[in-house]
Amino acid sequence: MSEAPLETLMRHDPPLFVGFDSASPMAGALPRKGADPASAQLDDMVNSMLPPRQWTQESGTWMQYASKEPATRLDVITLQAMLDQRLQERQAREAGICPVREDLYAQCFDELIRQVTLDGPERGLLLLRVRDEIRMSVDAYKILVRLGQPICMEEGIPPETLPGE
Repeated sequence: MSEAPLETLMRHDPPLFVGFDSASPMAGALPRKGADPASAQLDDMVNSMLPPRQWTQESGTWMQYASKEPATRLDVITLQAMLDQRLQERQAREAGICPVREDLYAQCFDELIRQVTLDGPERGLLLLRVRDEIRMSVDAYKILVRLGQPICMEEGIPPETLPGE
């Protein structure tokens, strides 16, 4: 049984009770708040770009959607402070491949995508595309580093000079 998802840098609406079973007919078919078609279309866009989180506890299955509330200047400043705080708390490395740093920056980028999408959906889609391209590039670099490590060991190159170390 999975616990509630960890707190992230991305802002979410309050959790919604879905049912006692994750296969419940209500799952994913919750009523919309706004009745106008433009709002429903934006909701669908945000939900497809940043899918809702779902988890099961003893009390039942819960779902949490990305917030549709526009961000203020203060929200952006708070996001930056929270990112810096979490980087320190989780002791993220400042250089090289660091899964902790990568995760926190991904959360921050997702929140920025959410904010920009609510302000201008076309810009949000472009940012989503940029995010996906960056992820593919980083994954390719990780593979290259992993494949290059045995060669470096054969050549006698010290591990601390490798980018992921």
